[in-house]
Amino acid sequence: MTDLHPDIERILISEEDIQQRVAEIAAEIDRDYKDAGQVVLIGILKGAFIFTADLSRKIHVPHSVDFMSISSYGDTAESIGAVRLILDLRKPIVDKHVIVVEDIVDTGHTMNYLYQTLMGRGPASLKTCSLFKKNRDRLDVPLDYVGFDLPDVWVVGYGLDYADTHRTLPYIAELKKEVYS
Repeated sequence: MTDLHPDIERILISEEDIQQRVAEIAAEIDRDYKDAGQVVLIGILKGAFIFTADLSRKIHVPHSVDFMSISSYGDTAESIGAVRLILDLRKPIVDKHVIVVEDIVDTGHTMNYLYQTLMGRGPASLKTCSLFKKNRDRLDVPLDYVGFDLPDVWVVGYGLDYADTHRTLPYIAELKKEVYS
Protein backbone atom coordinates (compact mmCIF):
# COMPACT_ATOMS: atom_id res chain seq x y z
CA MET A 1 0.00 0.00 0.00
CA THR A 2 1.21 3.47 -0.81
CA ASP A 3 1.73 6.05 1.89
CA LEU A 4 -1.34 8.11 2.69
CA HIS A 5 -1.36 11.86 2.18
CA PRO A 6 -0.62 13.57 5.51
CA ASP A 7 -4.16 15.07 5.56
CA ILE A 8 -5.78 11.61 5.52
CA GLU A 9 -6.75 9.85 8.74
CA ARG A 10 -7.77 6.52 7.17
CA ILE A 11 -9.29 4.94 4.08
CA LEU A 12 -12.98 4.19 4.57
CA ILE A 13 -13.90 2.64 1.20
CA SER A 14 -11.38 1.16 -1.21
CA GLU A 15 -11.19 1.86 -4.92
CA GLU A 16 -12.15 -1.76 -5.61
CA ASP A 17 -15.24 -1.59 -3.39
CA ILE A 18 -16.33 1.66 -5.05
CA GLN A 19 -15.97 0.21 -8.55
CA GLN A 20 -17.87 -2.93 -7.57
CA ARG A 21 -20.74 -0.89 -6.13
CA VAL A 22 -20.84 1.42 -9.17
CA ALA A 23 -21.21 -1.68 -11.38
CA GLU A 24 -24.02 -2.96 -9.14
CA ILE A 25 -25.87 0.37 -9.34
CA ALA A 26 -25.46 0.38 -13.15
CA ALA A 27 -26.97 -3.12 -13.26
CA GLU A 28 -29.93 -1.92 -11.15
CA ILE A 29 -30.48 0.99 -13.53
CA ASP A 30 -30.23 -1.33 -16.55
CA ARG A 31 -32.86 -3.58 -14.98
CA ASP A 32 -35.18 -0.70 -14.03
CA TYR A 33 -34.95 1.03 -17.43
CA LYS A 34 -34.62 -1.93 -19.81
CA ASP A 35 -37.80 -0.96 -21.71
CA ALA A 36 -37.81 2.78 -21.04
CA GLY A 37 -35.91 4.01 -24.07
CA GLN A 38 -33.52 6.90 -23.53
CA VAL A 39 -32.48 7.83 -19.98
CA VAL A 40 -30.91 11.17 -19.05
CA LEU A 41 -28.24 11.09 -16.34
CA ILE A 42 -27.79 14.49 -14.72
CA GLY A 43 -24.44 14.69 -12.95
CA ILE A 44 -24.13 17.36 -10.29
CA LEU A 45 -20.85 19.25 -10.54
CA LYS A 46 -18.22 19.24 -9.29
CA GLY A 47 -18.39 16.36 -6.90
CA ALA A 48 -20.28 13.81 -9.00
CA PHE A 49 -18.21 14.10 -12.19
CA ILE A 50 -16.11 10.99 -11.48
CA PHE A 51 -19.07 8.90 -10.34
CA THR A 52 -21.17 10.08 -13.30
CA ALA A 53 -18.42 9.13 -15.76
CA ASP A 54 -17.84 5.69 -14.23
CA LEU A 55 -21.57 4.99 -13.90
CA SER A 56 -22.37 6.08 -17.46
CA ARG A 57 -19.68 3.78 -18.88
CA LYS A 58 -21.21 0.81 -17.04
CA ILE A 59 -24.85 1.46 -17.98
CA HIS A 60 -26.03 -0.44 -21.05
CA VAL A 61 -29.49 1.06 -21.60
CA PRO A 62 -29.53 3.99 -24.05
CA HIS A 63 -28.64 7.14 -22.13
CA SER A 64 -27.24 10.61 -22.41
CA VAL A 65 -25.38 12.70 -19.84
CA ASP A 66 -25.91 16.32 -18.89
CA PHE A 67 -24.67 18.35 -15.94
CA MET A 68 -25.92 20.91 -13.45
CA SER A 69 -23.99 22.88 -10.88
CA ILE A 70 -25.54 23.96 -7.60
CA SER A 71 -24.02 26.08 -4.88
CA SER A 72 -24.97 26.49 -1.26
CA TYR A 73 -24.77 30.01 0.01
CA GLY A 74 -25.34 32.10 3.09
CA ASP A 75 -23.37 32.84 6.21
CA THR A 76 -26.17 32.74 8.76
CA ALA A 77 -28.13 29.94 10.35
CA GLU A 78 -31.28 31.22 8.63
CA SER A 79 -29.80 30.70 5.18
CA ILE A 80 -28.19 27.32 5.76
CA GLY A 81 -29.56 24.97 3.15
CA ALA A 82 -30.25 27.75 0.66
CA VAL A 83 -28.98 26.79 -2.77
CA ARG A 84 -28.63 28.50 -6.11
CA LEU A 85 -28.34 27.21 -9.62
CA ILE A 86 -24.92 27.92 -11.20
CA LEU A 87 -25.13 25.81 -14.37
CA ASP A 88 -28.38 24.55 -15.86
CA LEU A 89 -29.14 21.73 -18.27
CA ARG A 90 -28.48 22.17 -21.98
CA LYS A 91 -31.71 20.50 -23.12
CA PRO A 92 -35.28 20.19 -21.79
CA ILE A 93 -36.21 17.03 -19.90
CA VAL A 94 -39.95 17.07 -20.59
CA ASP A 95 -41.22 13.48 -20.98
CA LYS A 96 -37.71 12.04 -20.42
CA HIS A 97 -36.66 9.46 -17.85
CA VAL A 98 -34.20 11.30 -15.62
CA ILE A 99 -31.75 10.16 -12.96
CA VAL A 100 -30.02 12.80 -10.82
CA VAL A 101 -26.49 11.60 -10.02
CA GLU A 102 -24.97 13.07 -6.84
CA ASP A 103 -21.73 12.30 -5.08
CA ILE A 104 -23.05 12.54 -1.52
CA VAL A 105 -26.29 13.33 0.26
CA ASP A 106 -25.55 14.87 3.62
CA THR A 107 -28.35 17.13 4.88
CA GLY A 108 -30.51 16.49 1.82
CA HIS A 109 -31.05 20.21 1.09
CA THR A 110 -29.33 20.15 -2.31
CA MET A 111 -31.02 16.94 -3.44
CA ASN A 112 -34.40 18.27 -2.32
CA TYR A 113 -33.83 21.48 -4.30
CA LEU A 114 -32.81 19.50 -7.37
CA TYR A 115 -35.71 17.10 -7.06
CA GLN A 116 -38.31 19.86 -6.73
CA THR A 117 -36.74 21.93 -9.52
CA LEU A 118 -36.53 19.04 -11.96
CA MET A 119 -40.02 17.68 -11.16
CA GLY A 120 -41.34 21.08 -12.21
CA ARG A 121 -39.87 20.52 -15.67
CA GLY A 122 -42.18 17.62 -16.50
CA PRO A 123 -39.97 14.53 -16.77
CA ALA A 124 -41.61 11.17 -17.53
CA SER A 125 -39.90 9.91 -14.38
CA LEU A 126 -37.33 11.24 -11.93
CA LYS A 127 -35.09 9.10 -9.77
CA THR A 128 -32.13 9.96 -7.59
CA CYS A 129 -28.77 8.28 -7.28
CA SER A 130 -26.09 9.07 -4.74
CA LEU A 131 -22.97 7.02 -4.29
CA PHE A 132 -22.61 8.16 -0.69
CA LYS A 133 -25.08 9.07 2.04
CA LYS A 134 -24.45 10.28 5.55
CA ASN A 135 -26.53 8.59 8.20
CA ARG A 136 -28.94 11.38 9.08
CA ASP A 137 -32.32 10.97 10.71
CA ARG A 138 -34.00 13.88 8.99
CA LEU A 139 -33.42 13.15 5.32
CA ASP A 140 -36.68 13.82 3.51
CA VAL A 141 -35.41 13.06 0.03
CA PRO A 142 -36.24 10.08 -2.12
CA LEU A 143 -32.99 8.19 -2.73
CA ASP A 144 -33.59 5.48 -5.29
CA TYR A 145 -30.00 4.28 -5.73
CA VAL A 146 -27.49 4.55 -2.89
CA GLY A 147 -23.98 3.16 -2.88
CA PHE A 148 -22.66 3.46 0.65
CA ASP A 149 -23.64 4.91 4.02
CA LEU A 150 -20.85 6.98 5.53
CA PRO A 151 -20.10 7.91 9.12
CA ASP A 152 -20.49 11.53 10.15
CA VAL A 153 -16.87 12.53 9.44
CA TRP A 154 -15.35 14.75 6.74
CA VAL A 155 -14.67 12.53 3.74
CA VAL A 156 -12.63 13.15 0.59
CA GLY A 157 -11.81 11.28 -2.58
CA TYR A 158 -13.71 9.97 -5.61
CA GLY A 159 -15.06 13.45 -6.35
CA LEU A 160 -15.47 14.62 -2.76
CA ASP A 161 -13.18 17.41 -1.71
CA TYR A 162 -11.98 19.68 1.01
CA ALA A 163 -11.28 23.22 -0.30
CA ASP A 164 -10.98 21.79 -3.83
CA THR A 165 -8.29 19.29 -2.79
CA HIS A 166 -8.20 15.48 -2.60
CA ARG A 167 -11.06 15.17 -5.14
CA THR A 168 -9.12 12.79 -7.42
CA LEU A 169 -8.19 10.18 -4.81
CA PRO A 170 -9.51 6.84 -6.13
CA TYR A 171 -10.92 5.85 -2.71
CA ILE A 172 -12.94 7.48 0.08
CA ALA A 173 -10.92 8.61 3.07
CA GLU A 174 -11.55 10.36 6.35
CA LEU A 175 -9.87 13.75 6.53
CA LYS A 176 -7.92 14.48 9.71
CA LYS A 177 -9.91 16.79 11.96
CA GLU A 178 -7.03 19.26 12.36
CA VAL A 179 -7.11 19.93 8.60
CA TYR A 180 -10.63 21.42 8.62
CA SER A 181 -11.06 22.65 12.21
